[in-house]
Amino acid sequence: MELAKLTTKGQITIPIEIRKKLNVGAGDKVVFLEENGRIFIDNSENLKFAPDEHSGGTS
Repeated sequence: MELAKLTTKGQITIPIEIRKKLNVGAGDKVVFLEENGRIFIDNSENLKFAPDEHSGGTS
């Protein structure tokens, strides 16, 4: 388990071990997912969109 502190601006620093597991770095985007009252974080590159669900996606 890792711990992160929330700033007054609502920001957190994702611990390095979690960033490595998510394969994210500076400038990358993450997504927060809620399932059964629990919040999960994932690399946004792992999301699968249907073409009409993704902004600007026709392919």
